[in-house]
Amino acid sequence: MHCGFESEARPRGLLKIFLGYSSGVGKSYRMLDEGRRRRERGQDVVVGAVQPRTESAAAEVLRQLPAVPMLPCEGRTIMDVEGILRRRPWVCLVDGMAYDNPPGAPLRHRWQEIESLLAAGISVIASVNLQFIEERQEEIESITGRRSSQTIPVGLLHRANEIEIVDAPPDQVGAEAQRGRLSALREIALLLTADVVDRQLESYLLAHGIEARWGTQERILVCVTPWIEAKAMIESGRRNADRFRGELIAAHVHQPRLDAADRDRLEANLLQARRSGAEVVKLTGGGFVDSILPFARSRGVTQLFVGHSIHQEWWQRLRRGSLNRLIRAADDMDVRVFPH
Repeated sequence: MHCGFESEARPRGLLKIFLGYSSGVGKSYRMLDEGRRRRERGQDVVVGAVQPRTESAAAEVLRQLPAVPMLPCEGRTIMDVEGILRRRPWVCLVDGMAYDNPPGAPLRHRWQEIESLLAAGISVIASVNLQFIEERQEEIESITGRRSSQTIPVGLLHRANEIEIVDAPPDQVGAEAQRGRLSALREIALLLTADVVDRQLESYLLAHGIEARWGTQERILVCVTPWIEAKAMIESGRRNADRFRGELIAAHVHQPRLDAADRDRLEANLLQARRSGAEVVKLTGGGFVDSILPFARSRGVTQLFVGHSIHQEWWQRLRRGSLNRLIRAADDMDVRVFPH
């Protein structure tokens, strides 16, 4: 999704947001580097606000850009909004858009200062971390164990003309627990971004008198077995189904020779699925792949969620080719594998 900052001036400035789903992913650098490239193309770009500590790569780019100096205020610094309005650049770069100002500042929040610039016709390129989205605080806290005291309203993201997600670099993804957290945070960021695109599309269609005719509904099938912990898969499936106004189905293949412990684990997973509002289906008469795929196609499934464990018997069977065969055969749907 790319919007024309190069177009003629508009009554309201355009807003682009670099959204990071983890600290230290390089969103400040990406924001500043875009400003540098725009200035090289002839746009009037200034830096309006930077964070107190800037990584070396970002600091190098920062030295190449003109800035409206920040103002001291009660032992801290705030953006010089009036100075930027007098300067009237084409684009203003604002790092850390969730920062709060000291009590003596004209505006309490940096995002309010951004609104003032946009209202004056100045386009803004800004950065923010997912953890600062006010309406997502409870969800983020359940993943990271932390809640932020400084936030921005999700409505500001909805009004953005462009959002770009900044992914975590490979060397940051370490232990399995960290990978799982980042995966969950990335999913939330992607859903937020998709929501912005949907809202812009709806606004465009409404403005041009075009009736929306949506295509295939998302149908998510979670494959439940006794040998995996299905909670993460089911919760992810529920979020995606809600986001896309789709259906959530949980299916398991009947296996009559399960021992008591396996039956208990299966029932616990199915209970989790029922509590999430999923339709629960029992499949009979074949192996895992030969049962799941025909059912998925008969229901028009678009996303297939599968779990695997490197420790349990089910993974040992999948290592002999079932998982690879499932992925190859399901070429008409998206397959997402959840490690356990």
